[in-house]
Amino acid sequence: MTDIVVETRNLTKIYGDGADVHALDGVNLTVRAGEFIAIVGPSGSGKSTLLNMIGALDRPTSGEVIINGTPISKVKDLDHFRGKTIGFVFQTHNLIPTLTARENIEVPMHETALSGSQRRARADELLDLVGLNKRKNFLPNQMSGGERQRVAVARALANHPVIILADEPTGNLDSKTTEEIMALLETLHSEHGTTLIVVTHNTQVARATHRMITIRDGKIQKDVSMMSAIESDLIDFRSSALGQAIMRGENGGSEEVKEIAKRLKEMMEGKEIKEIREIKGMGEK
Repeated sequence: MTDIVVETRNLTKIYGDGADVHALDGVNLTVRAGEFIAIVGPSGSGKSTLLNMIGALDRPTSGEVIINGTPISKVKDLDHFRGKTIGFVFQTHNLIPTLTARENIEVPMHETALSGSQRRARADELLDLVGLNKRKNFLPNQMSGGERQRVAVARALANHPVIILADEPTGNLDSKTTEEIMALLETLHSEHGTTLIVVTHNTQVARATHRMITIRDGKIQKDVSMMSAIESDLIDFRSSALGQAIMRGENGGSEEVKEIAKRLKEMMEGKEIKEIREIKGMGEK
């Protein structure tokens, strides 16, 4: 059974004293582990409000948000919960100007039990992932807009969050750099199984995701899968315990796991293999 990372139940947010504005009006949403979702809609539709609710940056007027099985209404220390559970990427990178790329990535890890050397090692690992290892000692003003946003993505991944929330992550970037950032997010999704929700007004960005949710007047108007059935099965497989072990390279000596890992690798390389559904079935035995 697929893990549920985010669930909203009859989520409502009302602003105003008197002439109330329903920013969200009874939103019900389920996000599975490994999904790559775009939330789109006109200005004032409620898409950023929804992202803020999911990210525990704001409280709903009524309804519930459940993250990785935990109702946010039951969380006493929201800062700690956000730090270990959710990664954020904003339109403006929000990097600290006096810190280097590596030091900016280390910032969220200061709330963990990691030592200084462990934080630096994790930051270097993430800089490699986003292709910026040679920029690790650069300050934000010494990097391009695309490079700064890559650092922001790396920082969002620092504490191994269950989900990444990105609010207009390409809003300040040109078209070429937008493509590069979306390619990075797709890599995180396809190769690492990262769960991503992106709020955007850019149709190019939305089409790069695998599921598009349209919000208007605080309500979900459309919820459309952009994937084939086989791609959907692959996501199901990745979110299984066996799939996650393979993604981490933990073969564990099991011949069954080694065989599945081999076939999954062949599939990623585009070689002839049997359908993903068969692999998924083996993983669920």
